[in-house]
Amino acid sequence: MRAMSSAPPSFPITPLLPQIRASLAAQPRLVLEAPPGAGKTTQVPLALLDAAWLAGQKIVMLEPRRIAARAAAQFMAQQLGEAVGQTVGYRIRFESKVSAATRIEVVTEGILTRLIQHDPELAGIGAIVFDEFHERHLAGDLGAALALDVQATLRPELRLLLMSATLDGERIAAWLGAPRISSPGRSFPVRVDYPPARTQESIEHQLARVVRQALEENDGDVLAFLPGRREIARTQAVLEETLSLRERVAEGRERVRAERGVEASSDPHPRSLSQREREENLEVVALHGELSLAEQQAALAPAESGTRRIVLATNVAESSITLPGIRAVIDSGLAREPRFDPNSGFTRLETVTISQASADQRAGRAGRVAAGTAYRLWPQGKRLEPARTAEITQAELSGLALELAAWGITASSSAALPWLDPPPPGALAQARELLVSLAALDTDGRITALGRRMLELGATPRLGAAALRAPPELHALAADLLALMEARSPLRGVQARSDDFRARVTALHAWRDRRGAAARGEVDSGALAAIEQASKGWRRRLDVRTAASGVPDSHAVGDLLLHAFPDRIAHRDDGNPLRYTLANGRGVRLHENTALLGEPWLVVLDLRLEARDSLVYAAAPLDPRVLERDYPLRFSRERTLRWNDERAAAEAFDERRFGAIVLERRSVPVKPADALPALLAAVRAKGLDALPWSDHARRLRARMQALRAWMPELGLPDVSEAALLASLEDWLAPRLDGRHRLDALGAEELTQALASRLDYEQRRTLDAQAPESLLVPSGQSRRLEYAEGEPPVLAVKLQELFGLADTPRIGGGRIPVTLHLLSPAGRPIQVTQDLKGFWERTYPQVKKELKGRYPRHPWPDDPWTATPTHRAKPRERR
Repeated sequence: MRAMSSAPPSFPITPLLPQIRASLAAQPRLVLEAPPGAGKTTQVPLALLDAAWLAGQKIVMLEPRRIAARAAAQFMAQQLGEAVGQTVGYRIRFESKVSAATRIEVVTEGILTRLIQHDPELAGIGAIVFDEFHERHLAGDLGAALALDVQATLRPELRLLLMSATLDGERIAAWLGAPRISSPGRSFPVRVDYPPARTQESIEHQLARVVRQALEENDGDVLAFLPGRREIARTQAVLEETLSLRERVAEGRERVRAERGVEASSDPHPRSLSQREREENLEVVALHGELSLAEQQAALAPAESGTRRIVLATNVAESSITLPGIRAVIDSGLAREPRFDPNSGFTRLETVTISQASADQRAGRAGRVAAGTAYRLWPQGKRLEPARTAEITQAELSGLALELAAWGITASSSAALPWLDPPPPGALAQARELLVSLAALDTDGRITALGRRMLELGATPRLGAAALRAPPELHALAADLLALMEARSPLRGVQARSDDFRARVTALHAWRDRRGAAARGEVDSGALAAIEQASKGWRRRLDVRTAASGVPDSHAVGDLLLHAFPDRIAHRDDGNPLRYTLANGRGVRLHENTALLGEPWLVVLDLRLEARDSLVYAAAPLDPRVLERDYPLRFSRERTLRWNDERAAAEAFDERRFGAIVLERRSVPVKPADALPALLAAVRAKGLDALPWSDHARRLRARMQALRAWMPELGLPDVSEAALLASLEDWLAPRLDGRHRLDALGAEELTQALASRLDYEQRRTLDAQAPESLLVPSGQSRRLEYAEGEPPVLAVKLQELFGLADTPRIGGGRIPVTLHLLSPAGRPIQVTQDLKGFWERTYPQVKKELKGRYPRHPWPDDPWTATPTHRAKPRERR
């Protein structure tokens, strides 16, 4: 193997390296499971460099995060005694350190996809290593599927190695058809504690309090996991407020050691414990993906002697990077992940609960160098999902759909990739529709020239469309917009509440023009510096030499971004200056203190989804003439029908539209052929209660539905609300034809329309087996009442049933009638389906109680032989 700069350090993975080399020599795929700290990220690629099957070719290692990619390349280069960019290099977005001598190239996910798309044969590449595959990023799943396709069709000798600390190794190995190797790792015991939160305590204050506890109870540094940069900044402020902490920590540590029986004589240092602890320095360090390279390197470097660190990190610190000296981990249990809402078409970063696998991996960070403690800021009884959900199942898929089209896979093609978890068909179809609207795909789903340029640019399809359709003189502004759209808002204070996206552009340009001197408290200079770095990268890709400056024209920002969001173009409603209609038909609203009041046209860039009108978080005004110029086919003129609730009538209009936005509307006469669809649509919207139901019609429908349930073999039609609404054209449309209003339909006509659902034989069967009324022994006909799911009810005076022994039955004798037996005054006496039992057991008591109250009515001793009657006895003459 290649000589190291010194004796190679020993890692838990070291004993397994010969087995890994042998496995890949024998077969081209392998799954490697190794916990954090095992050394798999940096030791395995180096161990494979001299493998015979590699034959001097490159190893490409996919690392999901930029911080980890840089750190891994730097560590491997140090082991070889070289600078990054020689044998070991890396390529991440807007940054590359590789050379002709590079044999191990660490790349992030988008870079790998571009490598495969540019050269499907992967000339000069002998192995692809997928590190931290358990994170299940969308681009990682795509890269693995493409690599498997390449291996199966073009490069059977290509080696594929999937590595992870926490994955379902058995499932992954079965999917790959590959052997599995597991490393035990090296870790020390980690005590897990669940310190309870206090009432109404914010996560920042709870974490700061637990930091103090962790510093008192443990040696070494503290690593705290928070969901995002915002929480990190707030926690850092709380800690720095309370970090006169040094004195409290020293006192607390003395108290803890005293409780554990540590005497001063056991301290190896001649100074007293109190003096040593009081001289200790504390440093609070942030670690997240938006830091500059220098800030990231400083966060990953060991602390100075005598300094203890509190590292506040996002989930970038879960794996792949080494933080020396960590002895305590504080876990908020939260992470920030993208979630796509297919109904609105918006993707938002949401704060979500982490999986159990992530919690275990975070806790393991406390046991890398010695026994440690993990403090979890959630109740001990809370159950977490076992593993992280694959991003492909919940992300916006337009980028994936464009990559598939470039690979030759369309909705109509039979080709498919070997997915571990395939993309949801509905989300993929929606993504393809968006790409067609952006002109990235043609109507047959094939990639266009613009679509290929979008892939080359490397932005999301929406932002790529905006940048590539911008005129050359606005490319510098387009680069700024790409950087700003992908970043969090740099505005602070009162400005942070502005919904005018142009304020962010103005802040960036002011910061740039003044070379960093921005209005204090109104912007985040660190965020602007990160945005400027990204903008430089986009300017290079767009071949722009000079950055934009000054205040852009009032419509310039919106006129560019409308090409990214043609479905989110919004027009102000005439009756409400805060309400807008989007081109996709949804409604949105501006908040009361909006900076955009009075703008007739907007492109909406961010919003909070709500059931009715969603709240706009960020938007920019646009010039409607750009729509006329660039989207002429989206304008249409059509005749539309609308239901007027107040008039209960159909109305017709001639409308000019942009998408779902009505630009002009003129009332026109309603044609008979036009009215019918509007009437039926009104019934569907309002429900069957909008129709003039008579009691007779309601009873007929109840009888039909009851007999359908009791005797399914008759094949009676379904007359439930859902079924009738679904079949309005069959039974109701003939009765409404030629009418403009629902109230023009009479109740009797509605009854006839319902009855038309039955043929002659079915009607006869209905009258026989689910009759509207029953003839009782008194000779009177009494109505049956039907209710869904219940037996029919017959309310009848007791005297009318004398001589009737058994309960009447209907529905082919299957359904006993529920008898509501009434007193002579019509009040309920008994509810029963057992008339014979009533006569035998209950009637004597009823007779005893009611005979005196109703003396003019018959109360025979033997109801079996008595004459039924509905009349009282005639009065005796005096």
